[in-house]
Amino acid sequence: MSIALPRRRVIPGFGLTMGFTLLYLSLVFLIPVGAFLLYTATMSWETFWNAVTQRQVVASYKLSFGGSLIAATINLVFGALVAWVLVRYRFPGKRLVVALVDLPFALPTAVAGIALVTLYASSGWVGQYLDLFGIRVAYTQLGVIVALTYIGLPFVVRTVQPVLEDLEAEWEEASASLGADRLTTVRRVILPALMPALLTGYALAFARALGEYGSVVFISGNLPFRTEITPLLIVAKAEQYDYHGAAAIGTVMLLAAFLMLLVINGLQWWTSRRYGQ
Repeated sequence: MSIALPRRRVIPGFGLTMGFTLLYLSLVFLIPVGAFLLYTATMSWETFWNAVTQRQVVASYKLSFGGSLIAATINLVFGALVAWVLVRYRFPGKRLVVALVDLPFALPTAVAGIALVTLYASSGWVGQYLDLFGIRVAYTQLGVIVALTYIGLPFVVRTVQPVLEDLEAEWEEASASLGADRLTTVRRVILPALMPALLTGYALAFARALGEYGSVVFISGNLPFRTEITPLLIVAKAEQYDYHGAAAIGTVMLLAAFLMLLVINGLQWWTSRRYGQ
């Protein structure tokens, strides 16, 4: 009767890797966020409610959440288009386009904000021509959306691109051979396969835009009730030593972002079950 010896693995097994995973997540995410929420919990409900419902704070919510949704929606459409071009076509300067897509990852956000102001101010290279048509970008809500769109584009492109690379062109050819037009092929063949990736990219772009500070603070002008974003208000509260107010507003942003990601993950699960991805 032979005795089965335990298998020796060169790579550490589940127990060790799971332990390091939990330790890393605790140090980087769980402990800081938990401490932050515990600090907010020390506030009375009245203090918390008054801090998060001030007129100036509510106005910043509308701009931050509304601008983030608009920017993420724009990136959802054009990010998918950019990913399609990069995967499906060969053209001169393709590597340059790839580098430009990744630029928001590498460029400091403050530098991006200064660059956007240089372009879109009334005396800027682009802004001076937009002014001729009565379009102002810098120091307006439109400028906030432009900045949020800029920093969110790579998240959609880099999420959709690997899925497109795995999506064989034969599917499109088979659809065309069966008599489907281009719109039908996109709607019935391509979009169902891309939907989970599109939703993931949308959620990442939205969450990134919601917490953006550096690139927006320069181009927005920071006008209360008009172009003041919530992250800027949190920083202002902290600089005024109003830590309870900053923590209360930050908690609202944290819970809203978590709820948004939960909804997106639910949609991903639903689309995966419906389309069998």
